[in-house]
Amino acid sequence: MRWTHVIRGAGTVAATAALLGGAVAAPAVADGARHGQDRLTDLVNPFIGSENEGNTYPGAAVPFGMVQFSPDTGHNTGYDYSQNHIRGFSTVHISGVGCGLGGDLPVLPTTGDITSTDNAVYAAEFSHDDEKAAPGTYQVGLKNGIKAELSATARTGVQRYTFPATDKANVLVNAGQSLHKTVSTKVEILDNRTVRTAITGSGFCQDTKPYTVYTITRFDRPFKVSGTWKGDVVTEGSKSSTAAGERNGAFLRFDTTKDRTVEATTAISYVDAKGAALNLRSEGGRSYDHVAKAAQAAWEDRLDDVKAQGGSETVRRTFYSSLYRSFLAPNLGSDVDGRYTGWDQKIHRAKGFTYYQNWSLWDTYRTQAQLLSLLAPSESRDMAISVIKIDEESGWLPKWGYGTVETNIMTGDPVTPFLTNAYQQGLLKGYEEQAYKALKKNADGVPAADSAPVGREANTEYLANGFAPYIADRAHVKPGDSDYDHGASATLEYALSDAMLGQMAKDLGHKADAARYTERAQNYRTIFDSSTGFFRARDASGAFTGPVDPAQSVGFHEGTSWQYQWLVPQDLPGMVGLIGGTQAANARLDSFFAYDQLVQDPAKTARETWVNGPYAYYNADKYNPQNEPDLIAPYTYLSTGEPWKTTDVVHAALTLFTDAPTGMTGNDDLGTMSAWNVLSSIGIFPVQPGTDTWGLSTPVFERVDLTLDKRYYPNGKLTVKAPGTSDSVRYIQSAKADGRSYAKTYLTTEDIRDTRELTYEVGTEPSTWGTSVNAAPPALK
Repeated sequence: MRWTHVIRGAGTVAATAALLGGAVAAPAVADGARHGQDRLTDLVNPFIGSENEGNTYPGAAVPFGMVQFSPDTGHNTGYDYSQNHIRGFSTVHISGVGCGLGGDLPVLPTTGDITSTDNAVYAAEFSHDDEKAAPGTYQVGLKNGIKAELSATARTGVQRYTFPATDKANVLVNAGQSLHKTVSTKVEILDNRTVRTAITGSGFCQDTKPYTVYTITRFDRPFKVSGTWKGDVVTEGSKSSTAAGERNGAFLRFDTTKDRTVEATTAISYVDAKGAALNLRSEGGRSYDHVAKAAQAAWEDRLDDVKAQGGSETVRRTFYSSLYRSFLAPNLGSDVDGRYTGWDQKIHRAKGFTYYQNWSLWDTYRTQAQLLSLLAPSESRDMAISVIKIDEESGWLPKWGYGTVETNIMTGDPVTPFLTNAYQQGLLKGYEEQAYKALKKNADGVPAADSAPVGREANTEYLANGFAPYIADRAHVKPGDSDYDHGASATLEYALSDAMLGQMAKDLGHKADAARYTERAQNYRTIFDSSTGFFRARDASGAFTGPVDPAQSVGFHEGTSWQYQWLVPQDLPGMVGLIGGTQAANARLDSFFAYDQLVQDPAKTARETWVNGPYAYYNADKYNPQNEPDLIAPYTYLSTGEPWKTTDVVHAALTLFTDAPTGMTGNDDLGTMSAWNVLSSIGIFPVQPGTDTWGLSTPVFERVDLTLDKRYYPNGKLTVKAPGTSDSVRYIQSAKADGRSYAKTYLTTEDIRDTRELTYEVGTEPSTWGTSVNAAPPALK
């Protein structure tokens, strides 16, 4: 239940909502039991994905919060479970990214004299035996005798340090070292309790335009001695320090011979120092224990919207841990007064919505966007409006946005299915035409050369010839990835986006546009090489280029032709026809998933035949469940008359998710892989991203109760039942929607709004359920 829903225990909710900045709400009680069951937060393990390049973080955050207060160990994205030294607890982290990003203002408690200004040198050793994490809290006992505890509100990080008895208990506030490139920093000691910083950084995989994070840290007690450092030089008594791209920070010294505890609250803002101060004034001033309790309660309230029964303890832990990570991003971008920095680098004020930022759209348009539209529609609406505001204020829609800037990481046109999904889910009321106008501009043009975004970089050639050419040696004129380097996959993604925009145009009455985009949605055919039976890249002259072997193909971003061949959700019947019909398609799917091996040993097939390393994107003819290009592929069987195989493949892939630090399959990518796990475990998956179509497979739980926002889902709930489901009893024999026989292998969002209960009868062998011609998700026309 959300803060915008019916209020439970109004006084408690109001107080907690104020503490957490209005981003989330807490229930009236959070006493360890709900409806006779243990707390769902107890099932969450924030360390999942923190090893083997899952790149998650174990630190403290509230749902969609601006602050993610977490330890950094030396890994380029922050925390790595295999490392045993902490360089600092920094305020900003992004779950599952593949390159260094965030890590602003690492803070670390130490004792003794300050002998180094490099956090790699003064890093504190720790053991996992002395480390704990839960939703909203993190704590660790350092080998130097200091205990550190972290929690968070929406816009602040709260820290409590318990020192040994000493007159040299230090807190190091490091402005000049982050996970990204630090361009410039400023540190100011305002009084004997308060430190302020401004940190300008750049970079995500490549250089980007700079952005600035403003912070203010307020301690609960005065420090006795303080000073700053710049480079290698420490200056006791100094009140300020400014640096350009070098180490820069402040130290604050306390006497803990009698009172061993020091607490502090750090507020951040992407607007200005005033914004950080306002955030601190609004959300600060509470004790660590108070904040930690509120953060846990907020997470309990969020997770409580999905109640799963059945399944093993491991399955339940991985499921709720994935659900937790699905709500970590996008993140608040506006301060408590509604101000935010737009992509025009000017200050704006959000009116009637909350502004969000951090858009890993190439990843999230396939899974997480749809999960949030189902479980967090109010926030999803604000997120979609925020993306529209990016176009309004900067002149173009984003591709991969971080903070206040475009990074241009990844390729294709992911913003179109992201926004058309919001439209199809009913989240853009009042903004339909503005969104459509921005999407049309994006689909029919290319950003100006002097602007930051690349948009559909290869759109000129695509519109003229029907495909984006593969030009590997083309000079990059803007930072980021280039569609020309990945012409084949860019063509497929442009065509997918055209299909989704065509549906929106049709619904809005733009008939000529609808016909044009729908025709362009067939451009996937332009890169189909009938001599090989696979998609291939074309060069600027139109000739097929690169290796003939589709497992060695070039021009596909983080994948091969084998993996991208199923990325035609707008017209799977057409794709099936290209490769020789249903029988040929099923044979190819069976080869792709190593299906004969899979049914004998699903877990072994997933781990030894499919998976070849977290970044093994190329030179493979098998399914890669660790990355985005073929996330939808298992659901292709719904369109080829063998829906039971979707369940076989999905359940095999789910074995890759465990409750260990290595239990994430690939980078989490701002909740993308976690959302895949959640949706596939429930058995409802967005098979046509950008529309309102949800494919069905057997859930792994006997019962899942979803609490839905009644403003978007009038029934306020959806229950999915599969009594007796298990590893061996997993095949759908029949299905019923509210007691009526249901033969289709998909639902629409309108079906979800009209349905209270979806029930499956399951058995040990495949059945004819879902095999009729009309059972499959329809092609878009």
